[in-house]
Amino acid sequence: MSKNLILVLNCGSSSLKGAVLDNDNGEVLLSCLGEKLTTPDAYITFKKDGQKHRVELADRHDHTGAVGALLDELKKYGLDADVKAVGHRVVHGGEKYSASVLINDEVIAQLEACIPLAPLHNPANLTGIRAAQAIFAGLPNVAVFDTAFHQTMPEHAYTYAVPRALYKKYAFRRYGFHGTSFRFVAPEAARIIGKDVKDCRLVIAHLGNGASITAVKNGESQDTSMGFTPLEGLVMGTRSGDIDPAVFGFLAENANMTITQITDMLNKKSGLLGLSGLSNDCRTIEEESGKGHPGAKLALDVFIYRLAKYIGSMAVAAGGLDVLVFTGGIGENSDIIRERVLGYLGFLGLKADHEANLKARFGNAGVITTADSAAVAVVIPTNEELMIAHDTARLSGL
Repeated sequence: MSKNLILVLNCGSSSLKGAVLDNDNGEVLLSCLGEKLTTPDAYITFKKDGQKHRVELADRHDHTGAVGALLDELKKYGLDADVKAVGHRVVHGGEKYSASVLINDEVIAQLEACIPLAPLHNPANLTGIRAAQAIFAGLPNVAVFDTAFHQTMPEHAYTYAVPRALYKKYAFRRYGFHGTSFRFVAPEAARIIGKDVKDCRLVIAHLGNGASITAVKNGESQDTSMGFTPLEGLVMGTRSGDIDPAVFGFLAENANMTITQITDMLNKKSGLLGLSGLSNDCRTIEEESGKGHPGAKLALDVFIYRLAKYIGSMAVAAGGLDVLVFTGGIGENSDIIRERVLGYLGFLGLKADHEANLKARFGNAGVITTADSAAVAVVIPTNEELMIAHDTARLSGL
């Protein structure tokens, strides 16, 4: 086993996901999930060798306490001394960062400056960074940004058609997210078809509770569906995706809703959940749709149609289509959604291979189109943690 282990942290406002990886072979030696942090009910669940156990964090229920509990767990297995660096998923790097960076005081100041762009995520990411600096004192910390990959988008792709002064004053533009996933998946897709990523026109759909789609050409992001925030674009678990912005004025006047209430509704009560009235979980939606539930059927229909429509538009941004990639929890596991999406895309020369599509689930990568298709559709499990670990090791000089 490598003695250069990397701790990867992904902090939410009340949660902490962690994984300790062997950077040489990608093996996850220990993972954890801290939940209900900052409340007296806080706890952290550890997983090692397929076995889980839970530790209550009543007396240290913040993020620092959760990272401290993680260090205690590592000590139990004698792994603590082998952790050489900490990599952090950071949602928003603004226009400043187009690549991962070693964290110092200047970087922290920049992340604080980006808080207005990601008020829910960046403060939590900063909390995780400070917790790691306190508990794993002296180790290098690296920030890996969701937005960085999309900094190659051309100006005409990231610019909103609003008064230019708004961009100049508030950096109001499209940023895009899920960049670490797209960066991992793109070269994998190229490898499957035996090409260099710089010679491929890719459209990659990262489909999970949050979902976005990106056009990649010459190995670089050309356009993406998420925008200034992760609300824009595809229908998601609880997010509406694209919607007429005049809805704010209409609901304020007719439903007496505030901007905060409308924003909350569009982010947390819409998407698959809002359409179905049942759940934001795609598995539940598929199951209930199959039983004839009208709300679930509509939710699935809208999700699939919007996705197919976006794939068509991203083929424009990529300058054509060599490979369509499905990744993320839904993209990797839902043969139903993939096959129905491909059904819409016959005009692009894509034909689903039913048996191959069924096999490409539960961690199995593979081509899911017929040999006579004009382009290839593939399923590739994403691995954002490994991408973060690689960046962290490289920038830490390991």
